[in-house]
Amino acid sequence: MRLDKFLKVSRIIKRRTLSKEISEANRVKVNDKIAKPSTRLKIGDIIEIEFGRSILKVRVKELREHVLKNDSSMLYEIIEEVKKEVTHI
Repeated sequence: MRLDKFLKVSRIIKRRTLSKEISEANRVKVNDKIAKPSTRLKIGDIIEIEFGRSILKVRVKELREHVLKNDSSMLYEIIEEVKKEVTHI
């Protein structure tokens, strides 16, 4: 499954166009390598996403084309969520 589609189906990112834009901006890594929206995922891959002031790191547990909203979190496991420090100059 493509990275941009997984991020949308898992509801880590709400819209596929947004997941594509974030990937194109080099803010997503798969297994410690910068990933394109078309990067193919497999079970066990580690995805790291940089959101504004936080970084979310998840492990892919399952790949499905469609999933109900309540079941979307079963597709991944959160490994780490780090809030970045804001430094004022």
